Amino acid sequence: MKKLVPVWAKWPRPDPGLLAALVLLMAMGLVVLYSASGGNADVVARQGVRLGVGLLGLLVISQIPPHILRIWTPWLFAIGIALLLSTWFFGTGRATSRWLDLGVFRFQPSEVMKLAVPMMMAWYLHPRRLPPDFSVVLVCLVILAVPAVLIARQPDLGTALLVAISGVFALFLSGLRWRVIFGFAGAAVAAAPALWMVMKDYQRQRVLTFLDPESDPLGSGWNIIQSKIAVGSGGVFGKGWLNGTQSRLEFIPERHTDFILAVLSEEFGLVGVLALFALYLFIVGRCLYIATMANSTYARLLSGSLGLTFFVYVLVNAGMVSGLLPVVGVPLPLISYGGTSIVTLLAGFGILMSMHAHRNFLR
Repeated sequence: MKKLVPVWAKWPRPDPGLLAALVLLMAMGLVVLYSASGGNADVVARQGVRLGVGLLGLLVISQIPPHILRIWTPWLFAIGIALLLSTWFFGTGRATSRWLDLGVFRFQPSEVMKLAVPMMMAWYLHPRRLPPDFSVVLVCLVILAVPAVLIARQPDLGTALLVAISGVFALFLSGLRWRVIFGFAGAAVAAAPALWMVMKDYQRQRVLTFLDPESDPLGSGWNIIQSKIAVGSGGVFGKGWLNGTQSRLEFIPERHTDFILAVLSEEFGLVGVLALFALYLFIVGRCLYIATMANSTYARLLSGSLGLTFFVYVLVNAGMVSGLLPVVGVPLPLISYGGTSIVTLLAGFGILMSMHAHRNFLR
């Protein structure tokens, strides 16, 4: 007699190693957030709800076959562009127009483009011969430039650069020739003076503060100086959970969002930071492994670009907190307090798990 198999047992299953690492990372984030928020249980509860919603979205997206995601990609990209254009008229925020207020909740359309841009790049490159020729590269640059310019005018130069980088990774993984890469790199360096001219005053101030934070220690340099003090005072093993003086006495600004890594470093020391980075490296490595196992150009380019972009988020936040990069307002992935960014990140991991779970279903 043939044994009946439940329907749910035939569903594609998310990658267990990647899922376990993400859950562990989120648990670490809640622990650090409780201390960074001054023991505010309401903040932790709200973060937990957002993580739960994002995790549910991850599981749902992981069941969508990659070819369906590929069909939806142009529509998602078009919706993202339309939402960015709507911020011209309905955007809200402090001295910016980054947010759309829907009454029930607010969200940043730029977060949608963190997924839509690499998806669109992979969609465009999927049926074409690789490595891409010059005309294909030009079209790819237009795909990158349109959302990046719209985001930069909000103004949000940091997110604009991150969105562009997510698409650049897809182009790089398509086998772009090194001479082309070096050519674009040289053009970017040559265009740096022009970028400086179009930057807002506060954006220029961030760069100047990065170069010499001690020039205004009680003003623009306060954030990074206090952050570096917290990082250094943690030592090897840290001061212990809830015992960080820089965070408890509120010397560190934005300690539960952009500078939460400084809180972790002060309380858990070098050992805690290395453990966190080891977990991040495992997640990135698993993403790249999924990319190597992909059975289509679309899945390979998209998986690889999402994994590398996640690595850039971690690298930029760590460099910002330690004073090695200018402050650009990039949260620490799945650790910092947030809403739209968390859901977007976990949706991206849902896409990755869809690529891996369906690799044996679609050839």
